[in-house]
Amino acid sequence: MIRIALFLGLLLALSGCSGNWGWYVVDPRTTSGWNNLRFLLSGLEYTVYLSAVAITISMTVGLLVALPALSPFPWLRRASRVYVELVRSVPLLVLILWVYYGLPQLTGLTLSVFWAGVIALALSDSAFQAEIFRGGIQSIARGQYEAAYSVSLGYRDTMRYVILPQALRRILPALGNQLIYMLKMSSLVSVIGMQELTRKANELVVVEYRPLEIYTILVLEYLVLILIVSSGVRWLERRLQADES
Repeated sequence: MIRIALFLGLLLALSGCSGNWGWYVVDPRTTSGWNNLRFLLSGLEYTVYLSAVAITISMTVGLLVALPALSPFPWLRRASRVYVELVRSVPLLVLILWVYYGLPQLTGLTLSVFWAGVIALALSDSAFQAEIFRGGIQSIARGQYEAAYSVSLGYRDTMRYVILPQALRRILPALGNQLIYMLKMSSLVSVIGMQELTRKANELVVVEYRPLEIYTILVLEYLVLILIVSSGVRWLERRLQADES
């Protein structure tokens, strides 16, 4: 909150020092300014929903890719490695365009803008999630596996009840970083017409011709959103540490 207050103070200082600022375009005291602000904020729901669905899918896929990387079978480890390296090598913007324009031609499926964005974001992030899960699982001591097997737990139950809960506590900061990354990268989906925060700002700039003020508000929107998410992740991390102790 302190950073938000400082940022707002800086904006006020800049607006008073320059005649080039036209804050009337987003001034909530005027009808047009209030309507513009509401228009900008209307993209918040799509940004949050898109990011939440994509991060949920990417974590699931990432875990499924990470488990073969820990397999004793070399061909499973190689398959996991190939997937991670291939997906990480494709820029996200290129992947979004390929999924939206190319995937329907290959599969015959019709993808909405939302689901094209979800698929591209989840696919790109799943490679990073796989490495996070792999590192977290490998950090668990071998004695934990042996203790689970000694009480007749199978591989599935060992992972579900013993290994993954401990690994999740260790990788939570990295997962939080990926969620923040997803929120920021969701702005790229605006190139295919997704009506999220960045797309709304671009449309308003075309109408009002005040890019400096409008994009400044856009920066502030992302700043507040990411600070809220960061605070939530830190709270959950403290909660898990308290439960563990």
